[in-house]
Amino acid sequence: MSTFMSVFAHLVEHLADLLQPLFHASATAAAIVLFTALVRLLVHPLSRAAARGQRARAALQPQIAELKKKHGKDREQFQKALMELHAEEKVSPLSGCLPSLFQLPAFFLLYHLFSSSSIGGGANTLLGHKLFGAPLGGRWADALGDGGIFGPAGLVYLGLFAVVTAVACFNYVRTKRTTAVAAPVADESRSEGEQATAAALASVGKIMPFMSFFTLFTVAVVPLAAALYVVTSAAWSAVERAVLYRDMPGAVPAAAALA
Repeated sequence: MSTFMSVFAHLVEHLADLLQPLFHASATAAAIVLFTALVRLLVHPLSRAAARGQRARAALQPQIAELKKKHGKDREQFQKALMELHAEEKVSPLSGCLPSLFQLPAFFLLYHLFSSSSIGGGANTLLGHKLFGAPLGGRWADALGDGGIFGPAGLVYLGLFAVVTAVACFNYVRTKRTTAVAAPVADESRSEGEQATAAALASVGKIMPFMSFFTLFTVAVVPLAAALYVVTSAAWSAVERAVLYRDMPGAVPAAAALA
């Protein structure tokens, strides 16, 4: 693990060296943003596949309704038929989760890199790099203790919080609209189990629009370098989903944030 972290640290340093003529003292922060963009580019084919899967699942709704009508209250037979339908149409119910899962290693690498005081037996010099006065290895609590909310480091966090809030509001409006379109309609002919499932889905639908706001908490508690990854990835996701799901007013992306 130590050797792998050393290689990753050298990669970040190399990117920072390339960007130094443009960003000067904030070159390492810019390297993290660039690294995040590269990760998102690598994951983008999975995001496109997830969007195609969502369209395919939406197109299957009439057939799923027929299966439910055919099998009535026999949930076991319905689930079996549903799995066969997904297999026949080559649709994976889990495809929407893959983009988020494949990003987790990159996030944890940054988190670990900027949380460790030493790498490969030597001091971690990356911790001393800053973004407009805020150490990349520091956290919001450190910024509050060193100059307060409106100190140099505090202002960096206020900027990040502003970006996250704007992205979260955008996601809130979009998710609120899509969950309203996809909300289940009450049906007295359903079994108690189906009614309970519908009620649970309705509760999730009420919570989903607020999920993006939890990114604010993540930004506040992780090292600034990891927070930059989260903010960049969240902004990328908002734009990406708006484009990929623009013609699906009733579709709800399976993963709502890093965001």
